[in-house]
Amino acid sequence: MNKTIISMRNIIKRYYIGKLNELQILNGISLDVHEGEFVSIVGQSGSGKSTLMNIIGALDRPTKGTYLLNGVDISTLDDTELSHIRNKEIGFVFQTFNLISRTNAIKNVEMPMMYAGISRKQRLERTMELLEIVGMTERAYHQPNELSGGQKQRVAIARAMANKPSILLADEPTGALDTKTGRMIMDLFHKLHQEEGTTIVLITHSPELAEETQRMITISDGSIIADTGVNDSAVF
Repeated sequence: MNKTIISMRNIIKRYYIGKLNELQILNGISLDVHEGEFVSIVGQSGSGKSTLMNIIGALDRPTKGTYLLNGVDISTLDDTELSHIRNKEIGFVFQTFNLISRTNAIKNVEMPMMYAGISRKQRLERTMELLEIVGMTERAYHQPNELSGGQKQRVAIARAMANKPSILLADEPTGALDTKTGRMIMDLFHKLHQEEGTTIVLITHSPELAEETQRMITISDGSIIADTGVNDSAVF
């Protein structure tokens, strides 16, 4: 078994703690993700998958439970350390691309490496390598407003891979794209997984997309109700 990248035990998340409208969103989530896995977390709106994604991405902290990312207990880190973890260990791909306008594709991909203190020469080499992997070399000097939705997402994926993160965390990455373009983006994720060995966690409401991954974790009402691999059908 490959090494464990994500280890969660009994993750509970509550909001408005101590108030009349206290709300528990996650009800004791436990899961492991291993290096090289392509995992999907699937659930309807309100299932808790976005809250879970925010905790996986170190954008939020659990109320109770433990979350180890590459063996590091996320709950023990301060905001500066969490920011470093997000930049180095997690590559984010969002539905809305989140590219910096008036900045070309190269500069967008370079940005995480600038924060990581990587030299200009190394940044450019890595950026051009990534743009080639995602098929965007010819659009390297184009700004986001000169790119189609699919091209923007390709640049966003290249940016997410910039610091060779432990996991690529993709939140509804095809949600703003038409079917054909969404298909191209999913094919790119499969390429990164198969050829680069990238560990991918895909958050989606679409069972069809989830079924393309090696392992499908289904969440409902803040609990995992099924964790199905390619060759098994484990249901809780």
